[in-house]
Amino acid sequence: MSARQELLDLLERLDARDADHFPVVPLAAYFEGNDQEESIAPNQWGYGRPPIAELYARFAAIAARPEVEGVYVGLHQDWGSALEDDSEWPAAENVHLLTSADAATVEEWLQGLECDGVGEGWPYGQHVDAPLPSAGHRVLTVFWD
Repeated sequence: MSARQELLDLLERLDARDADHFPVVPLAAYFEGNDQEESIAPNQWGYGRPPIAELYARFAAIAARPEVEGVYVGLHQDWGSALEDDSEWPAAENVHLLTSADAATVEEWLQGLECDGVGEGWPYGQHVDAPLPSAGHRVLTVFWD
């Protein structure tokens, strides 16, 4: 089974469990096998946002930091259109970090990714299966556009 199909299967399961909130998936589940530049931060692609492979590498490096418990991708409300188009990768809206670092520190880590900032919490509400940060950690969300 392809990485894309595995991701779609996961997204369908997550959506069935909580259709009121956008799915959240592990970093590797979203980026492994994804070569579609416009699947995340499409308005910045071609205007300073690095290639998707570099985005993945940068977020993987952030995930490896001792202040970070995990990095997850929040899907866009239109992710389901990929179910109808075999050539489309599900669209992502943002990236969530479970971290003990403050927003200013996280923004330093994100230099060069052309993101529009960092906010605290789940911007569209927390999916029932979204990971919970441990004591001393919180959810910071990276936004584009």
